[in-house]
Amino acid sequence: MTTSPPSGSEAFERLHPKVQQWIWQQNWRELREAQEAAVAPILDRRRDVLIAAATTSGKTEAAFLPICSVLTEQPDTPGFAAVYISPLKALINDQYGRLDQLCDHLGITVSRWHGDVAASAKSKLLDRPRGILLITPESLEAMFVLRGQKIRDLVASARYLVIDELHSFIGSERGAQLQSLMHRLDLAARRRIPRIGLSATLGDMGKAADYLRPRSGDDVTVIVSSSDAQELRLQIRGYVQTAPTLDPRARAAQEALGEEVTADDVATGDRLAIADHLFATLRGSHNLVFANSRAAVEDYTDLLNRRCEDARVPDEFVPHHGNLSKDIREHAEARLKDRTHPATAICTSTLEMGIDIGSVTSVAQLGAPPSVAALRQRLGRSGRRGGPAILRLYISEPEATPTIHPADELRAQLVQSIATIELLLQRWYEPPAAAALHLSTLTQQLLSLIAQHGGITPADAYRALCGQGPFGVVNSPAFAALLRDLAAADLIRQESDGLLLHAETGERLVNHYTFYAAFAAPTEYRIVTDGRTLGSLPLEQPLPEGSLLIFAGRRWRIQAIDTHAKLIEVTRASGGRPPRFTGTGPLVHDRIRTTMRRLYEQTTVPAYLDATARSLLAEGRATYRRLGLHDTPLVGYGNDTLLFPFRGDAIMTTLALALHTHGVDVIRYGVALLISDITPQAAADLLSDLAAEGVPDALALAALIPDKRVDKYDDVIGDELLTLSYARRLDVAEAQQSIDALATTTQHSRAVNLDASKPAAPPRRHRIGSLPYAIVDLETTCLDTRKARIAEITVIRLHPDGSEDRTYSSLVNPGRSPGPTHIHGLAKEDLATAPHFSQIAGDVAAMLDGAIVVAHNVRYDSEVLSAEFARAGYAPDNLMTLCTLTLARRFGAPGSSRRLADCAADEGIDNGTAHQAESDARTCATLLQIYLERATAQGLQWFSEIGATGQLPARPWCTAPVSALTRPRVMPE
Repeated sequence: MTTSPPSGSEAFERLHPKVQQWIWQQNWRELREAQEAAVAPILDRRRDVLIAAATTSGKTEAAFLPICSVLTEQPDTPGFAAVYISPLKALINDQYGRLDQLCDHLGITVSRWHGDVAASAKSKLLDRPRGILLITPESLEAMFVLRGQKIRDLVASARYLVIDELHSFIGSERGAQLQSLMHRLDLAARRRIPRIGLSATLGDMGKAADYLRPRSGDDVTVIVSSSDAQELRLQIRGYVQTAPTLDPRARAAQEALGEEVTADDVATGDRLAIADHLFATLRGSHNLVFANSRAAVEDYTDLLNRRCEDARVPDEFVPHHGNLSKDIREHAEARLKDRTHPATAICTSTLEMGIDIGSVTSVAQLGAPPSVAALRQRLGRSGRRGGPAILRLYISEPEATPTIHPADELRAQLVQSIATIELLLQRWYEPPAAAALHLSTLTQQLLSLIAQHGGITPADAYRALCGQGPFGVVNSPAFAALLRDLAAADLIRQESDGLLLHAETGERLVNHYTFYAAFAAPTEYRIVTDGRTLGSLPLEQPLPEGSLLIFAGRRWRIQAIDTHAKLIEVTRASGGRPPRFTGTGPLVHDRIRTTMRRLYEQTTVPAYLDATARSLLAEGRATYRRLGLHDTPLVGYGNDTLLFPFRGDAIMTTLALALHTHGVDVIRYGVALLISDITPQAAADLLSDLAAEGVPDALALAALIPDKRVDKYDDVIGDELLTLSYARRLDVAEAQQSIDALATTTQHSRAVNLDASKPAAPPRRHRIGSLPYAIVDLETTCLDTRKARIAEITVIRLHPDGSEDRTYSSLVNPGRSPGPTHIHGLAKEDLATAPHFSQIAGDVAAMLDGAIVVAHNVRYDSEVLSAEFARAGYAPDNLMTLCTLTLARRFGAPGSSRRLADCAADEGIDNGTAHQAESDARTCATLLQIYLERATAQGLQWFSEIGATGQLPARPWCTAPVSALTRPRVMPE
């Protein structure tokens, strides 16, 4: 990789005279830094070039001024002379307008190709391909599939391949698809087409260069512009979340009466205060307000336009996100470009890209920024034409109530935002993600390759996609395993001569329009009013007719839903609520979390915080000190322990899985890991054990994930390959380093216990195979453990090796209505002659004596049992317990449900009669035996209990001796 410095004014002299003339017509006094530096390497026609600069810094012209200089020499050569690939249709439309001005002057044809372009225009373009083609990855994929034999003619004379917003592709499935498509264009042209990547500045430009040209990143010329220095005016505004005027119940009641419920009635106090400030500050100018979700875009657009209505002023606030129709998005962009009337767009990352919307006065961010790089992109929209860049961040934190979670008391959203700002000011940005296997996209590309060529041999497919292609991390054994999986799923078949073809299911997949995208997208319903399309909503939205919603910044009532046509008809309404959209945020980088820890331990208060933000930061730092997080990462929280590693998301996931190998339940809670049913001292011992034993390798950890299906075609890929793929998401080396540091810290510190009334209890673990098990199943009168009474009980006692010892079963007279007879089948007359629990307590105690109590949802069963013994006059010690529901998540077959019947079906077990105590207990016992075998096969030696707080007693767990408890006869069958 070579870095090209600005080359001086001689760059202009090297451009074609017609290009020079166009530049003079634009009244440009000089070329920008990136434009100067890009001319020489692009005119060289042999090198790949990566141009990295801030938004609106002229990257497009940096690429196309020299490209057009080359194309002007032969403007009418058959085939596309340059192919431009963009992640967004909107960006293609925008760039088409910009390039058409230049290319019309030069006599070069510019053409668009994406889903919104008419079929007739595409047909004409195929008949006479010329000039510059602007296309999305999905449309290029469709071209390979549908016109595979013609691809070579289309790109035979291609001189350049331009990839815009390169950073948005790196590390994603769509990015892997793009890499494959770029390579397949080279194969179709039978030569190496020079690639020009346009990107925002990244933390590791070397990795970006490796992405642009895999295996040859060192040969890419990288141009990084430093000409984005400008005055920055910055403020973080803090807010405290307060309850809305109407709670959900009051809202439902008011709506049921047909009364209007306004957005202000159901918005939390912080959202109303933020909307008030945005309205007062942004009106009268052009601005961008970035939200972290499409629902937030709709919510704030509605709140702001309501304020316009109340003030009787024109609406200035427009929404912009990917689910809105093309017309609505383009209307928002036109409003921003129009300098005669002020406009502010509330948007997602759709306006983070390089769409030309002119200069905006300021940029606002609602919630913590998704990353440093994204914030830099967004900030680049402000401060053009020599003015200062203005950035406001609006951060809400939970109200400090007696029940607030300690992780929320740290005010982590605010501190994360400050960390992001500090790293931005240091000019640090997230590096591209490490290379993944991208097996789902490899599956898609294999099916596409078969469609393009009408069939392909395994050797040629491996060479095109893996051996010489972008999926180089997939070796030949893994590729062979993938072919077997796809054949088993009926996606491919192999002819007697070895040729791979589509099987029946594969044929259907490739012929469906959804095939061209590498990512899975839910089925979406089109929202229409008076024949005009507003946009689309994912199928997951269960919206009945008559319900209200906010969409495109307006309030609507659903009039009709056509499930066949996937159509929702709406009319204007006075009330509504924003819909829920699917999607997850990006992973937080490790550098951000380590910076957060440093901010907690400092005393300096950034000058850009407002009064509330300063107060919230002080609260967060005070909590950090109160919890003793400088000295220990462990905090006792009731029966659980919170672990605060302050590491990035990939490391946090690896840490959680490593802890799982020692038999504990771990739940992610913000910046903390909540380790269930364990004391801080026991957690410290676990960390010490992990430090001594070492974190298991990534494959072993990935195997613990019951459902590893993440990407589009993962459901046809076998578990072995999915485990191999998931393992690359983990960071074992950093997790081990973190555990070593955490273990060292906890050895020399004393953890804080937030429930000081409870003494810290020692760990509750048992060695697998060392103690007997007592499988318990109860049928009860209700689900409230404080009120439930036992109506039927079965206890199956197993030897330590899991083999059956003996069984006890009895109906029980609860002394009240049996409750849900439709579930357990027990009527009042069935239980009238049964013994009360006090009469059989001795038999039950004998079955449980010295054993690990096991149940499916053991916390419920153990609490009901303890309450029954207490009513009988006995004060039991805490049970040593184990939960097959929890074990099913770790050792069961992948499945969406963990109900006992579903777990049994997954393992091929006959569950007998559901909700009959003995039948369910036998199912549970069989599941336990299976899970014990799998745990032992994985090398686990210990199980930590689920749901206990005390030490395993050496004596019988009832304080009264077994012999003192009455032993009535067991009810006959």
